[in-house]
Amino acid sequence: MIAARILIVEDDRIVARDIQHQLSRMGHVVVGMSANGEEAVRLAGSHRPDLVLMDIRLEGEMDGIEAARRIRDSQRIPVVFLTAYANDEVVQRASLTEPFGYLLKPFEEPQMRTVIQMALYKHASDARLRMSERRYAATLASIRDGVILCDPQGRVDFMNRVAETMTGWTAMEAAGQPLATVFVAVDEETHESLEDFSALVLRSGAFAPPDRLSRLLPRGEPASAGIVVEERCSAIIDDRGELVGSILVFSDLTQRRQIAEALRKAQADLAHIGRLTMMGELAAAVAHEVNQPLMAIVTNAGTCLQHLSQPHPDPGKTRVVVERIVRDAQRAGDVVRSIHALARRTPADPGWVDMSALVADTLALVRAELRRARVVVETDLQAGSPWVHGDRVQLQQLVLNLVMNAVEAMADPELPERRLRIVTAGEEGWIRVRVEDSGVGIADADVDAIFRALYTTKPDGLGMGLSIGRSIVELHGGRLTATPGTPCGSVFEFVLPVSAGGV
Repeated sequence: MIAARILIVEDDRIVARDIQHQLSRMGHVVVGMSANGEEAVRLAGSHRPDLVLMDIRLEGEMDGIEAARRIRDSQRIPVVFLTAYANDEVVQRASLTEPFGYLLKPFEEPQMRTVIQMALYKHASDARLRMSERRYAATLASIRDGVILCDPQGRVDFMNRVAETMTGWTAMEAAGQPLATVFVAVDEETHESLEDFSALVLRSGAFAPPDRLSRLLPRGEPASAGIVVEERCSAIIDDRGELVGSILVFSDLTQRRQIAEALRKAQADLAHIGRLTMMGELAAAVAHEVNQPLMAIVTNAGTCLQHLSQPHPDPGKTRVVVERIVRDAQRAGDVVRSIHALARRTPADPGWVDMSALVADTLALVRAELRRARVVVETDLQAGSPWVHGDRVQLQQLVLNLVMNAVEAMADPELPERRLRIVTAGEEGWIRVRVEDSGVGIADADVDAIFRALYTTKPDGLGMGLSIGRSIVELHGGRLTATPGTPCGSVFEFVLPVSAGGV
């Protein structure tokens, strides 16, 4: 049983006192008693009872029906009528106040108990329903999409603020209007009129399309000012499975399309920048790698001119120098082809390579540079080492870059010694090549950064040698690492997969 605080409005004092006693026996609390309508309205406002028992015929100018109407409108307190008069006119007037019960005098206590409990329960249910409706309305009002609810005839029953803004109609103006009048939709491309989506859903039910794109024409705006929207409409089904309305949700696609277009443009710009960066890196790589053979060509060409300027030039010596120029020119061409293949991530001329022999050949190629730099070279090259399947020119570039980097790292005239040590060692399925120098060494912060394209710690460096070297190693299925040396210098080491059979 629900205990309640009750206001009694009854012009018969004896009846009122009897009702008070009955309510007390039921466990209820009487918060006030009145014999006229004006005082009843005042007491309801001050005491805020849970229920009002209201006699229809009261003292004064205001009867119980008018008092009940005012209490309902201002306080939403449930009212149960008490009366000995139940003709059609009285019942009709009383019904307009939406009473929660009707007791005909004389009534018994069990009857009153039942009516009061039912009124209190119904009021509590109505309160929960109103709260649910408020939450529902607040939710619809707060979402960023437009929302319009329609009745079974396709007339507007509710619309949120977003829908008001997008359609140009206020909820009050749109109430009861056909949806096609408030939400004017045309084809996005042809601007032809489209069928009211709500009517389509109500007619087609489960066979209606789940969504569609259209152009919404706001009220009072020209067709050119239309908003491209995405419509989603669903039927509202009652407990008996019958269609009782529909809900239309629509989103403005303008901003979404602007974002998509901006993203597409940004991606295109990024791809363009990537292509330019790759072209720049490729150009820098070519300049870096071709520089050495070109310098050799210039040096040999100068030597050739000196021989030819002698009174009696020696054809044999001149021929040897010219052959060097041709060899270096061919080497420059091989480097360009190798860099181009490297950019395409494919070996230019794959074959079987003896890495120990390749290291020895590379050292012979730069013997003059090593001698001028006063670098002492130590080697521990494994004889009969396993062979690597790859591009000889690219692998020679790799070794040459590591050797020349080591020479440049030992350029400081204050160094007590300039020592370059190269070791090759075969392991199961791999060959390891280790290049050590006694130069200035690598800072811990640069260990990973030095392999990035265009990153350099040298004042006049391009920052491409190690980047190209790592690309060559990775293209051949290996890995290249760098670590600080002990007690000084740096160590570069790469491993490559091998084949025991060779060629």
